[in-house]
Amino acid sequence: MNILIIEDEPLAAKRIESLVKRIEPTAQVLAKLESVRGAVKWFNENPQPDLILMDIQLADGLSFEIFQQADITASIIFTTAYDEYAIRAFKVNSVDYLLKPIEEEELQTAMEKFKSQQKTNTQDQLGRVLDTLMSQRTEWKTRFLLKAGARFDVVEIKDVAYLFAEDKVVFLVTKDHKKYFLDETLDEIEQKLNPKDFFRLNRKYISPVTTIERIEPHFNGRLKIKLHHRDDDEIYVSREKAEAFKKWLDA
Repeated sequence: MNILIIEDEPLAAKRIESLVKRIEPTAQVLAKLESVRGAVKWFNENPQPDLILMDIQLADGLSFEIFQQADITASIIFTTAYDEYAIRAFKVNSVDYLLKPIEEEELQTAMEKFKSQQKTNTQDQLGRVLDTLMSQRTEWKTRFLLKAGARFDVVEIKDVAYLFAEDKVVFLVTKDHKKYFLDETLDEIEQKLNPKDFFRLNRKYISPVTTIERIEPHFNGRLKIKLHHRDDDEIYVSREKAEAFKKWLDA
């Protein structure tokens, strides 16, 4: 069994490799990768492994971005410290979804499940699991309740111009130039927004499609973005995200 480990924490990657060797002594770990960029490069240059053990939050973004840039047919066991990604995980070849810290018994059960699926071709079972998860899913966020001095304002999602992080503080800016503080991280907010309407441009910005004013090619494959309602920042989409960003705009 050929296994690929995608994990940005070296100690966690080493522990997962050790658990794999104990559970499946004949397994070969092909590589340990720590970033979206590195994983995309690896998949473009190597044949598919049998199984991937994949963390969700990587050094340069969420691992779901890999699927937008590379063709992956291998089965996947997702590993993460957060459970809010479960539904998205089951959309992409997922065998199982394990919460950190990973226990040997849980990983062994997941690997046995993978081997069983290989023998019986139970993709229909995975589809039924996804249907169950989707039926329990909450709807995407439609409005924000935000504090404005001594009062609260309700901001509809259609009125959001962009969200950005500055000095570890997150702000929401409306299309009429009102600015609100948010007591959440951009990662947390991103999971609540409909990905058809909002895109994580980089570590600092999330923008709706309606706010994209201009896109210009930039140095080293990056894209320079001009947002409506924002004049004082140069905003860039990385080379690794550029293709996914263009596909999102052209949906």
